Amino acid sequence: MGWFHQVKNPKLKNIKKTSINPAAGLWKKCTNCSEIMQLDKLEENLNVCPSCDHHYRLSAFDRISMLVDENTFEEHAPELETMNPLKFNDKMSYDQRLTNAYQATGLKDGTICGLGEIDGVKVAMAVMDFRFMGGSMGVVTGEKIALAMDLGLEHKCPVIVISCSGGARMQEGILSLMQMGKTSATRSRLKKAGIPYISLLTDPTTGGCAASFAMLGDVNVAEPRALIGFAGPRVIEQSIRQTLPAGFQRSEFLKDHGFIDRIIHRKDMKKELSFFIKMFGPQKA
Repeated sequence: MGWFHQVKNPKLKNIKKTSINPAAGLWKKCTNCSEIMQLDKLEENLNVCPSCDHHYRLSAFDRISMLVDENTFEEHAPELETMNPLKFNDKMSYDQRLTNAYQATGLKDGTICGLGEIDGVKVAMAVMDFRFMGGSMGVVTGEKIALAMDLGLEHKCPVIVISCSGGARMQEGILSLMQMGKTSATRSRLKKAGIPYISLLTDPTTGGCAASFAMLGDVNVAEPRALIGFAGPRVIEQSIRQTLPAGFQRSEFLKDHGFIDRIIHRKDMKKELSFFIKMFGPQKA
């Protein structure tokens, strides 16, 4: 006979194992430096890690709330809704992907546009939200960015576009790629009219957005360590069969090579945008 025998209790079979974590939802581990921080402290710090200054992504409305004077933002064309003109299907139908994005974000598309004020100066804005299908640019996003620029033309006020996108939306095919030309053409109208256009690039700004309106600002500014570029680093390395330099496609690398004008910490963003707006001076009709 063995020294020990297993005592079976049939009642235990129906008991589910649960992890007891009283601090769940109160703490977050930084994805950059692995520091443990309180979520409320992170939010107070504008979603920037207090230890390493890693800038987390913001939703479009959080970004607007951070930059625009209180109760001055008026959204335009909130009814515009993404459709499925090509009846696209891959592992999941495009209609189902859109439904999932609606449910996850409450947005009809990944871009918000409208009019607001920064330090009392009227501005037209378009803000992209990465939560909606990676901030990809489809027909509605292209329309809203062009609309923000048209609002700037109509009201003779500066235009600010805040990019956060993985590029053109593949499910809309050539219709998505056409938005590159559409937004670039609308931007050229701003230039001819002498209306200032400020482009803010956040992490990430890639693909068709980086290859069109995002890099066409009178002033191009970026948040620290933002990924900015057309193709991804791995694709480039495989194409040219060379190892890319350290920090390639990050905002610091682009600034050193003359692609962007300034890197701005999030806590200083409103003040710096206000400086650029006032630097261009009042607009003439």
